[in-house]
Amino acid sequence: MRGLEGIEWAVLPNGMDYFAGPLLAGMCKYESLEDGTLDLAAVADMNDMLIARNINQRLYEKYLADNRERDG
Repeated sequence: MRGLEGIEWAVLPNGMDYFAGPLLAGMCKYESLEDGTLDLAAVADMNDMLIARNINQRLYEKYLADNRERDG
């Protein structure tokens, strides 16, 4: 990302960030991850949903910014 060079992002050990995204977004409960109610495929689907939502939000914000500049 432009302007974010040099930032050392905090990450969770053992790749737990992959599981934390859906959990922190409220898409699942920690217990469901621990007890196997949700499998890796379900976690992957939830991560894909979060990625798509984030991309669409950025596209929308860029659209608004571009149109503000043009109309402003």
